[in-house]
Amino acid sequence: MDFIRVAVVLSSLLLAALAQKPVLSIEPRSAAIKQDESVSFRCRVVSGSQPVQLEWKRVNNQALGDNVKVGPDGSVLTIAYARPSNQGQFRCIATNAQGKTTITAVLTIKQAPKVRVTPTGPVTVRVGGTLSLECSASGRPRPSITWLKQEWGSETVLVSSTTDSKVVLQVTVSAPENAGTFVCRVQSSLGTSEEKVELRMAGGSSAPVEPRASVSQEDITAVEGQTVTMHCQATGSPTPDVSWSKLRAPLPWQHKAEGGTLTLSNVGRQDSGQYICNATNAAGYSEAYVQLEVDTPPYATSVPDHVVARRGEALRLQCIAHGSHPITYRWSRVGSASLPSGAKTTKDGMLTIAQLKVSDSGNYKCVTTNHVGSGETFATVTVRVPADGAVGVEVEGHQAFWTCDDTPFILVLTTVPPHTDSLGVSTKTKAGLVTEDDPLPF
Repeated sequence: MDFIRVAVVLSSLLLAALAQKPVLSIEPRSAAIKQDESVSFRCRVVSGSQPVQLEWKRVNNQALGDNVKVGPDGSVLTIAYARPSNQGQFRCIATNAQGKTTITAVLTIKQAPKVRVTPTGPVTVRVGGTLSLECSASGRPRPSITWLKQEWGSETVLVSSTTDSKVVLQVTVSAPENAGTFVCRVQSSLGTSEEKVELRMAGGSSAPVEPRASVSQEDITAVEGQTVTMHCQATGSPTPDVSWSKLRAPLPWQHKAEGGTLTLSNVGRQDSGQYICNATNAAGYSEAYVQLEVDTPPYATSVPDHVVARRGEALRLQCIAHGSHPITYRWSRVGSASLPSGAKTTKDGMLTIAQLKVSDSGNYKCVTTNHVGSGETFATVTVRVPADGAVGVEVEGHQAFWTCDDTPFILVLTTVPPHTDSLGVSTKTKAGLVTEDDPLPF
């Protein structure tokens, strides 16, 4: 009876252990993505009595959203083409006969910084007056805010904050030099945005001031496929209009110009050149220049790429590469560790053979390399003898390269027994090419 009691107690304990609420895990617990990207959260039942039903909800029972989908078994929640409204907590709820368990995942939507300045310019202030310029920033992660003053192509930082979403700049105008162009610039890991406001002093000189344009970088080097950004600032009164152009060519079709910032996407070698920032107002115009060089891997060609020559003639193959210099050239023979004897190469990509042999026939490869990448090209060389019905032979090792009426073939020579004076040949013919039937010892 004691044994039965123990068994009953153990069974009860086992059933109690198995009959428990669901235990959950979720991966990932949090995610931070950019707008229009996608992410999935997986809710997994670690333990608990079956059956377990899974469902997903937002905090405060908000709607999941029309771009949020839940998998067939309820375990996977996917947010496609995320937008700011998707940010927040998502709850995975598991329910069985013993109760309910909830686990939460957090989604953060990264947003490029945006800026808003009030009042908008131009603003006129009387002598001795004070003006408050307010700059508000938004974005995730939180952007830094910096107030600057632009003067004669340079910028002076006035106040900066990395913790506030709003920064107010107090400007007192007691002299003409207190007026000018003020810039609020907000910046995060996702980009930069800025707005300008022009402050004028009432009763001061009303004569317009010629613009002066300047760029943050005069020389830019990029690699093919990258995105290039150019920044231009301009001072003057009234505030100059800023535009971009390219010397002796239109701007690339994949360009975006916003204020003084020009962005070129997926640049190629054809985008190299001089870019001009043009600043114009009623008093005149000013220009600043950016020189862009786009580095590209070499694109190789062989001239010629197919050669048919007679035995004894000279061979010249020129490897030509278009791309960023310096470029190195290396010739090789396909299927061989080295070039034929008598072959010579030059550092500018020339391959020469003074006197061709039938055995020089084959494919040759030129590999070109620069600091960006490499490229390759091939040339086919066919060597023949004069079509006069004569038979020619060249011996290399255990192979003889024969030619009869312009048609090359190969014979494998075997050792001739002393009692015969004939040429011992073990061969088979296929498509005009005679090759060894079986490997023979020499």
